Amino acid sequence: MKPEKVKFMLMAADMKRAVRFYCDVIGLEKIFVSDFWTELSFGDAIIALHGGHDGSRNPTGLSFQYENVLALAEKIAAVGGTILQSPQQREGEPILLGVFRDTEGNEVFMTQYVG
Repeated sequence: MKPEKVKFMLMAADMKRAVRFYCDVIGLEKIFVSDFWTELSFGDAIIALHGGHDGSRNPTGLSFQYENVLALAEKIAAVGGTILQSPQQREGEPILLGVFRDTEGNEVFMTQYVG
């Protein structure tokens, strides 16, 4: 038996704010939106938002890759996200890697492939 879909769930203290952040800044598309459960997509990937979070720190392990991660970091900071680690290349890795905290307290990696 194989799964039909895989969803990665993040917590949201303010669903409307979270949806705006993940659609307008991150670039996801709305599938379903409600005050308590939202599903957003990019291709076959689904990010679900669960309402009712208190906004506290929430490390996730989630990562988004972009063509220009430095521009993304600027955009995140401009809309109220927090850059925890500016994107930089680490020795032996073919990516620029940064970490941000979204408007809801979720900590997410951002990367750019540099070969």
